Amino acid sequence: MTFYTSLSGLQAAQTDMSTISHNLANVATNGFKKSRTDFADVIASSLAVDPTKLVGSGVVVKGNVQQFAEGNLTTTSSSLDLAVSGDGFFAVKTSGTTPQLDYTRNGAFQVNANHFITDAQGSYLQAYPVDSEGNVTATGTDGLQNVQLPETSGSPVATSSVTLKVNLSSGSTAPTGSFDRSNASTYNNSTATTIYDANGNSETLTNYYVKGATDGSGNTSWSVHSFVGDEQLTSGGSPTTTLTFNNAGVMTSPTTATNFDTFQPSGSPTAQTISFDLSSSTQYSSAFAVASRTQNGKAAGELSGVSVDANGLITASFTNGDSKKLGVVALANFTNPAGLKQLGSSYWSSTGVSGGAIMGSANQASFGNLMTGTLEGSNVDITEELVDLIAAQRNFQANAKALDTASQISETIFNIRT
Repeated sequence: MTFYTSLSGLQAAQTDMSTISHNLANVATNGFKKSRTDFADVIASSLAVDPTKLVGSGVVVKGNVQQFAEGNLTTTSSSLDLAVSGDGFFAVKTSGTTPQLDYTRNGAFQVNANHFITDAQGSYLQAYPVDSEGNVTATGTDGLQNVQLPETSGSPVATSSVTLKVNLSSGSTAPTGSFDRSNASTYNNSTATTIYDANGNSETLTNYYVKGATDGSGNTSWSVHSFVGDEQLTSGGSPTTTLTFNNAGVMTSPTTATNFDTFQPSGSPTAQTISFDLSSSTQYSSAFAVASRTQNGKAAGELSGVSVDANGLITASFTNGDSKKLGVVALANFTNPAGLKQLGSSYWSSTGVSGGAIMGSANQASFGNLMTGTLEGSNVDITEELVDLIAAQRNFQANAKALDTASQISETIFNIRT
């Protein structure tokens, strides 16, 4: 009997060392949760046995209990590195022919080639759909969906209006000779404004300002030559727009925007017209400067980034200034997390012991806070595990010694001679 008692102790100590070794092996695994081996003694008893004379029969492993204490939080530079501070798991749907819903504390997410938000295993982050204001429109497991980032946003709009407010220096000297945009000495100043055609392609509207004569009343004229690419724009057939300022530097004409004649942007099948407004410009003694510049065209926005706020709202941003709310990160919680089944890769699945998943989102009741640009590391404490490993090794050695002693006693008995 002593042999089997010592053997159970050896097996229990070996299981304990295996558990500790597994914990230590995953000390750097994001979202890993350590386990603890629990034991129970074995007592063989019956009604006929005096309870004061019972002798134990060894030890059994009651189970490896997972410890869901929070791991260390590490700040990163990625907006898709997420961590739950408190209770909750990220819900992910595995890829492949038979996808299933699993749960993880490893929030290292990324964007795959098809613009879905996934983890390192290719599983899809689950989120709840939202309306344009960011309000959740579906809940529960049935409401979960994969998160895909749109590549573009909005439709291109051709520029139809450009407004510039410039100051043309009254101290400038009128150039000599005919205007030639390739010769900087034939104009005083220039401005370049990005505009867009009907396809969203950018073009450059360049305006050249040439100072003219000043009459006896102190009124000064300026000529403006406008080009889109290499094409010179005209207004009523005239290649120039004339600006007139009084001796106080205030523009007296034109008082409204100039409408350019129809022109054909390069690479665009659609002709367009532009209203060009310089009516707020001035002619002061200060140096030439652009006070303001606006235009109403835009290109279709290309995806430029994605962010997740503290409530889990995922927002995509685009190069044209648009933003789009894509969903709210779904979190899961369980009545008994220790009953979850470990699947590897920091994944768990629900069981009858853990109970079904309780779904929700960050900052709700029974769910923790969501932290962006942060990763949760392993909750393994190396010092604690090494001390436990030494204790497990001593337990193994003690049981081995008890087994050896039992063997020596048996050998002594066998050697007794009558």
